[in-house]
Amino acid sequence: MANIIVFGPHPDDQELGMGGTIARLAEQGHDVLLCDMTNGEPTPFGDVKTRAAEAAAAAEILGVRRVLLDLPNRGVVHSLQARHKAAGVIRTHQAQIIFVPYFEDAHPDHLAVTRIVEDARFDAKLTKTDIPGEPIYPKWLFYYYCTHLRHCASPRFCIDITGYLERKLNAIRAYHTQFVLPEKNRGIVNWVEDAAGYFGSRIGTAAAEPFFTREPIGLFTLDSLVI
Repeated sequence: MANIIVFGPHPDDQELGMGGTIARLAEQGHDVLLCDMTNGEPTPFGDVKTRAAEAAAAAEILGVRRVLLDLPNRGVVHSLQARHKAAGVIRTHQAQIIFVPYFEDAHPDHLAVTRIVEDARFDAKLTKTDIPGEPIYPKWLFYYYCTHLRHCASPRFCIDITGYLERKLNAIRAYHTQFVLPEKNRGIVNWVEDAAGYFGSRIGTAAAEPFFTREPIGLFTLDSLVI
């Protein structure tokens, strides 16, 4: 089993992009940690306390733990301090696999978070630093899609989430201030469900989530392929 961290710029990004995969990995016995880089507030209908409660409820639905790095929402910047904070989370969890948002986005926080974590992956292996925890270099870094662009994903692989889609949608709905109260956002849950069906159709399953990688994935056999 692997130690896994899913980094999100704001609480709900991880659920939107790969909630089904998170639930599946957790149920398989992997130690999955969600790391919220910001608290996601302010928003029109939310506040810090409510958003934290929603995030906790979503994590419970998915069967995972989450931590807050508490960088400034709407003001995340790529800095050495931010990199070392993220590297500290990687070391503390001894993460072998990390997930970050796809690297093309309209939201500055998303772009900054991805760059921070990409560099934190390297920083986490360094010795003779003030970063807490034992050095480790996560073997895999994968990108999930939660972009604010009208982007048509061209994934390198998809993960079958058949049987986990409803849990993903319920985790998204847990963010009442983000996807229930704002009328303009209510259709997002339907869009996410439709996207899961589409990517499932690309690999011959009922539902799937897309991912991107810059590094080749190795297989011992073809048994892992969805056929």
